[in-house]
This record gives sequence, C-alpha cells and structure tokens, in this order.
Amino acid sequence: MIFLGLLVAAAAIGVGVGVLLDNAADAQLTFLGQAVPGVTSMWHVFLAGAVVAVVFMGGMIVTMLGVGRAVRVRRELRDLRDEHEESVTTLEMEKQHLQRELARARQQAPAPAQAHMAAPQPGGPGSKVSSSRFFDPSS
Repeated sequence: MIFLGLLVAAAAIGVGVGVLLDNAADAQLTFLGQAVPGVTSMWHVFLAGAVVAVVFMGGMIVTMLGVGRAVRVRRELRDLRDEHEESVTTLEMEKQHLQRELARARQQAPAPAQAHMAAPQPGGPGSKVSSSRFFDPSS
C-alpha cells in the first residue's frame, strides 16, 4: 500500500514536470512532445494542473494510510510480545511455587505413603489366602 501510494505520487510529479517543461504556448498543453487533445484555453491547463495535484494528494494519502497501518501493526505485535513474556514469567513463577509446595508436602508426610506401598496385596505372594479358593477346576 505504501509502495502504491508512492508510485501514484511519483507518477503525478512526473506528469506535472513533463507538462511544465513542454509547455511553450499559453493555451496549448503538450506532454512528451505531443499536444494534449481538448486543451484549447488557459482554464483547461489550470484544470489539468488541478487534476495532477488531486492525483498527487491521493497518492500521498494512500502512502500515509499505509505508514499508519504499518506503525499500528508493529505496535500491536510489540504489545503482544510483551504480554506473552509476562504470561510466561507468571507461569514460571507459579510452577516454581507449586514445585516448592510439592517438595514441602513430600517432606511432611513420607511415612503414610511408604506404609501404603509396603502393605501386602490380597492374593499376592505374602497373603495367606490361596488363589485356588476362587477357582474350582472341577466345575
């Protein structure tokens, strides 16, 4: 969009300079050595200049809109990057806090967890119940 605006503005400047340098007569408009048809009086020349100025301003407006959009997008990306860094930092702090709490909880209650793990399971090798009680091969 910026390039398009600059291209239109440059074309308008080129046309204006070409008309300015090629005009020798008061009521005839020439561009690149050729007479522009339909231009027979001074107000036609003035109107052609006004059209060139409007095209130039249009090109500059398009350029400024493109620059404003680029600045806005860059600002939004920077804000999103900052927000992402803040959320990552917050998550890392929360992770460290939860790791400390977990370590503290493991230090306070190690005995119940070990007693639960050491208890013999029913039907296991340390139990007195035979597995044949639950399965009768004769049936």
